Amino acid sequence: MPDPQHAIQQPEQTIPDAIPQLAATLKAAGDPLRLEILRLLSQDSYSVLELCRIFTLRQPALSHHLKVLAQAGLVSKRREGNNLFYRRSGDGEALRGLFASLDRLPLSPERTAAVATIARERAEASRRFFADYGNRFREQQELIAGYEVYGPQVAQLLKPGTRALEVGPGEGEFLAELSPRFDNVTALDLSETMLTRARQFADDRNLANIDFVCGDTREAAARPQSADSIVVNMVLHHTPEPAQIFQDLQQALKSGGQLLVAELQDHRQDWAREACGDLWLGFAPEQLQAWAEDAGLQDGRSVYSALRNGFQIQIREFLKP
Repeated sequence: MPDPQHAIQQPEQTIPDAIPQLAATLKAAGDPLRLEILRLLSQDSYSVLELCRIFTLRQPALSHHLKVLAQAGLVSKRREGNNLFYRRSGDGEALRGLFASLDRLPLSPERTAAVATIARERAEASRRFFADYGNRFREQQELIAGYEVYGPQVAQLLKPGTRALEVGPGEGEFLAELSPRFDNVTALDLSETMLTRARQFADDRNLANIDFVCGDTREAAARPQSADSIVVNMVLHHTPEPAQIFQDLQQALKSGGQLLVAELQDHRQDWAREACGDLWLGFAPEQLQAWAEDAGLQDGRSVYSALRNGFQIQIREFLKP
């Protein structure tokens, strides 16, 4: 019988690197408050101060939890001017299962009310800007991206159909592309001031098949499967809840319909907030795709353009199966 003291020592089995990484991730998430934060960040990004209001926490305490989540790769942060905005991140089958379970849980009434308050404040800031804006807006917008930069390229992606919707038509330029291509066009805008300008543009060019509706995208969602094509040109960075826009517009699209989005890529030119009423400094392409996929839309064609002044435009097509 072999002597145990002289037995050959078997090397310990190496644990795959993925296991300790997953353990650290789950440990970071294994806190009720941090799980609530991850649940909240499933659809939108929030600044540290907004999160402090939602969770009624002082900033040092909340920052500690965000740091733990960030180190585990569960949230990512992005600086916009003087504020840091956080959104949920992370990948892998285990995390998808965790997030799916979280997202089935409703927010508490207190959290829901706080989120609604922040959304109203964001929307009011945008309304005030567009209610008061004048020629200065157009001049400043030209510094970022004039209509001629993205309008013709969006028009090239339009699919034939009978009904189209444009969200945020601005001064109406793209209505001239939609009107001859579709039997009926709806121009939807939260600002009556902007609708008046778009209506004047249409009247000057005898575009007679356009309905002008004042409201947000809930108006579109209330008309399910009514549009073959929906166009959102340079609007999302003005909206308080971009993710909700995708949810609403998916409902308004017919099966086989397309959503076309022209939008700024993420940038750091904070002056655009005051000069152009921007709530967000653009969006990463993967952020738009994630919102679209969460709404049940599929990625389609994409066009990317770099501008001379440092901004970049992304034109994205999303399709409803």
